[in-house]
Amino acid sequence: MLLPEEPAILQVRHAVRRWLALYCPRGEVAVALSGGADSLALTAAAATEARTVRALVVDHGLQLGSAEVAQEAAARARVLGCVSADVLTVEVTGSGGLEAAARDARYRALDSARRTDPVMLGHTLDDQAETVLLGLARGSGGRSIWGMSAFDSPWGRPLLGVRRAVTHQACAELGLTPHEDPHNASPDFTRVRLRTEVLPLLEDVLGGGVASALARTGDQLREEGALLDSVAETAAKRAVVDGQIDAAALADAAPPIRRRVLRTWLLSAGARGLGDKQLRAVDDLVVQWRGQGPVAVGGGTPDVRLVVCRRRGRLNVGLDDRRRV
Repeated sequence: MLLPEEPAILQVRHAVRRWLALYCPRGEVAVALSGGADSLALTAAAATEARTVRALVVDHGLQLGSAEVAQEAAARARVLGCVSADVLTVEVTGSGGLEAAARDARYRALDSARRTDPVMLGHTLDDQAETVLLGLARGSGGRSIWGMSAFDSPWGRPLLGVRRAVTHQACAELGLTPHEDPHNASPDFTRVRLRTEVLPLLEDVLGGGVASALARTGDQLREEGALLDSVAETAAKRAVVDGQIDAAALADAAPPIRRRVLRTWLLSAGARGLGDKQLRAVDDLVVQWRGQGPVAVGGGTPDVRLVVCRRRGRLNVGLDDRRRV
């Protein structure tokens, strides 16, 4: 499909072109298409800029008529120039709320259907700002406010520098009417309230530019964090011995480096849902050792806790055989 030379769609195309040059020069990609403005504009641009594009449309089955919406999105993808468009029907179940369960189901389906191609996602600068703000509210360290990466294999996000208003304008320039998901306007979801209430208020109070500033902050912290991760990787080579932490070898490292080493080590040992409080308690086993007992971390089983102990100058992870009361 020949696209018009209009400002908004050109901005989206240029963003996709830059992303392809950096992360997928072979130009064979999949694109996650919901039928909304962001993913629709992305699909149109990708079909023009990439060598081959396969559209993947996830039907969550959460709304009446969702199957028809998905089929319509797939038909549009073919008209826009995608070589194929597959509808992936998923069952949304699991803990953590509807929003998290739908996201998990969606990513599993996309990963299964992508073959060996990276998957382009329609996240915009506005989505990035919301993600950084959510991370800031959690208060769980710098990593939580890095935001999203332009490429975190297999997930690609070409539009992180593009405003949501631009994708809507691009659809208008293309003569496309995006699907408006009712969930995107529901105040039952935290991200929707951030989008419709919190960020507009911040923009008004602080005089504008808040979304761009939040996204820029995430980018800067991600770059600095990558450097610290590299230093921590070197420190881990000295401190991790036979799957255990040599406390003396790690104690002299700077606190951000120590906690990075500990975090990576704990995750590799099966820990889940690590918070700042848990991580600092484990760090105390290294630098403030007073003979304290085991530190419980998320993981294990419903009956048996995963704990970190210090013995003979080394930290190890194991299961605590004491049943929870």
